[in-house]
Amino acid sequence: MTRLSQLFAPLAFSTLVLAGALAPTTPARAQDRVVPSSASQLRLSYAPIVQRVQPAVVNVYAAKVIQNRNPLLDDPIFRRFFGVPGQQPEQMQRSLGSGVIVDAGGLVVTNNHVIEGADQVKVSLADKREFEAEIVLKDSRSDLAVLRIKDARERFPTLEFANSDELLVGDVVLAIGNPFGVGQTVTHGIVSALARTQVGITDYQFFIQTDAAINPGNSGGALVDMNGRLAGINTAIFSRSGGSQGIGFAIPANMVRVVVASAKSGGNAVKRPWLGARLQAVTPEIAETLGLPRPTGALVASVVSGSPAARAGLKLSDLILSIEGQAIDDPNAFDYRFATRTLGGTAAIEVQRAGKQVKLTVPLETAPDSGRDEIVLKSRSPFQGATVANISPALADELHLDGSAEGVIIISFSDDALAANVGFQKGDIITQVNGQKISRTADLERVTKEGSRLWRITLQRGGQQLSVVLGG
Repeated sequence: MTRLSQLFAPLAFSTLVLAGALAPTTPARAQDRVVPSSASQLRLSYAPIVQRVQPAVVNVYAAKVIQNRNPLLDDPIFRRFFGVPGQQPEQMQRSLGSGVIVDAGGLVVTNNHVIEGADQVKVSLADKREFEAEIVLKDSRSDLAVLRIKDARERFPTLEFANSDELLVGDVVLAIGNPFGVGQTVTHGIVSALARTQVGITDYQFFIQTDAAINPGNSGGALVDMNGRLAGINTAIFSRSGGSQGIGFAIPANMVRVVVASAKSGGNAVKRPWLGARLQAVTPEIAETLGLPRPTGALVASVVSGSPAARAGLKLSDLILSIEGQAIDDPNAFDYRFATRTLGGTAAIEVQRAGKQVKLTVPLETAPDSGRDEIVLKSRSPFQGATVANISPALADELHLDGSAEGVIIISFSDDALAANVGFQKGDIITQVNGQKISRTADLERVTKEGSRLWRITLQRGGQQLSVVLGG
């Protein structure tokens, strides 16, 4: 999944379910079609819904300062003979998106990719007023962010959340946003598909697909139903040209609700239930082995000792069929359903074990995150500029690592990190350096301070073990 102008582009859209005169209470048969008998029957319009919801949809403008760096400055010979200029030229990089006011006090939800790295954020209301905004919460796992309008002295119009699980393929929806920066725009279409999982962009692959026209700039905008409720946040399009081709994707409102609730509670990160088990998709071959009529469900590949899954009695090779009565087609569906459950309660799951149906109850609690011990490695070494951490259960869950993984993981790099230049990647797990086992961040920091002309490093990347030798 790529960004706005590429094959898959993050965007925003909103869904409306057709109601009233447009949505008959009983399904109409094809042979019941009737020719309009009066001019009034041709005047059906979405205008009343648009007028009601449009004030709650905003334009989001984000800007960040970037420094233009001459690549010749990285050449030591150039630096030796020509010196290093003192002040490097700066440039303001701007991005454009949309957002939705979800709290009368001025909370706005948008896409994380719209405001990622921004130094300044502004929102523009439908009545053209502009406000400075601060970032309250960013959640890269769902590609959602929550902003707060600064110095708000009024009650703002808001959109009520719909239950996105009630959407049906064929429901009429409206997408509202600011495509290409031309100003607030409304398009209409239908829900083309539900639970799309092959989209990318976020950890939670469970998107609403619509043919409502969505374009760059719609990211973070509203997808509303015919009752004027927020059914989704427009996030991406499938496009070969960069423009709308009738295939757009929205994050369901039930996921948006979880992120907004975390922001309202004062948290700077979203807290979600932790299962403590790694799941894998059921292939046709596995389905045949298990005697399934079709490849469906989520197969348990491993269980972390002491985790909620282990305490509930989940076992290796169990096949998860449903959660709270909702069928599970694949691990992505389970991840979404589980992540949108409320913390503090329990979730009833049904599994197939040795050909029999078994019901289990999983406690809904967060993953332990103690002992992460993040540090930035500053000593001269191939790891210079990397931020590393111990693998806590919370971090393993966030990065989709096996719960039994050991070592120190690279989680980010500084802008001028030598570690990134030599080829290390975010998510690399360092297990050994120069013959010394690396179990904690303190181990890696100590080794880097020792210095060496030759670095023999063992790491895990994408489940594979790699051994590399680098010069000091």
